[in-house]
Amino acid sequence: MAKQIPDLEATVRTGTGKGAARQARREGFVPGIVYGGSADPLPINIPFNVLLKKLKAGRFLSTLWNLKVDGEEDVRVICRNVQRDVVKDLPTHLDLMRLKRTTRISLFIHVEFINEEEAPGLKRGGVLTIVRPEVELNVQAGEIPEQIVVDLTGRDVGDVIHISDVDLPNGAKVTVDRDFVIANISAPSSLRSSDEEEGEETVEADEVEATEQASDE
Repeated sequence: MAKQIPDLEATVRTGTGKGAARQARREGFVPGIVYGGSADPLPINIPFNVLLKKLKAGRFLSTLWNLKVDGEEDVRVICRNVQRDVVKDLPTHLDLMRLKRTTRISLFIHVEFINEEEAPGLKRGGVLTIVRPEVELNVQAGEIPEQIVVDLTGRDVGDVIHISDVDLPNGAKVTVDRDFVIANISAPSSLRSSDEEEGEETVEADEVEATEQASDE
């Protein structure tokens, strides 16, 4: 299932250069430029508050956006750079690159866990520890998956789920060249406590036995 691409709304910026950019900032916008593809570079303005909110949400530079500009056709873009004020660390300019559907890009994709009720380890009170709620994949711009699905059917306490255990969407490739951990199922706290108590009792028994042997000698 293809991932729904979020909208990024902007307006055409009249004029170019530092003067026009400063004017845009005074009016509450962040100036930017859209480049790439077969079209000419397009100067734009994005409302400051809107952009700041999206930046704070995270993954802005690794998200594919559907850029909507009045008077222009919607186009898919990815942000290649966000310039910030050196003192306030607030956005002052951004560069957006146009993408074709066949262009390959690296994006973070959400990991969805299913069939928890079919996992013996969870039925026994085990705890699912999610190590990577998102995984970076290299995919085509026109085939971005909505999520990566991890089936927990048959998973028991002590099981560790690696990326190699997951069926990736067609055409998707992991950007990290190692078999990293996605999640694991750990023992319930009550079981861990029982094991620890048993271990302590064993140690105490060994100490008593050693003491008795020393006395006999």
